[in-house]
Amino acid sequence: MKIAITAKGKDLDAEVDPRFGRAQYLILYDTDGDSFTAVDNSATANATHGAGVQAGQTIANSGASALITGNCGPRAFSILNNAGIKVYTGAEGTVKEAIEALKAGNLAPAGAPNVEGHW
Repeated sequence: MKIAITAKGKDLDAEVDPRFGRAQYLILYDTDGDSFTAVDNSATANATHGAGVQAGQTIANSGASALITGNCGPRAFSILNNAGIKVYTGAEGTVKEAIEALKAGNLAPAGAPNVEGHW
């Protein structure tokens, strides 16, 4: 399974970025191979508008089936939900800790966005 995690850095020891669309990096972690790729999200993060939508498209195109992040707005949530991607909000700590929490069943998928757009 491929999991996307918003991050403030480009490795598993980086802190989870609480922002989805404007996260510095998107970590794409493959649970089968225990490997990851860091995607620089700076172009999207610095967009004047539509950052959540653009990041949502990036995640959908990556083949990820889950997203772990701090917060997710309505437009991004809709794109992810329509792509069949489970969204887990409220994540804190490191990327590695967030992945372990998901694997252990300690995260519940969000049923709706947890922030308004443009927060």
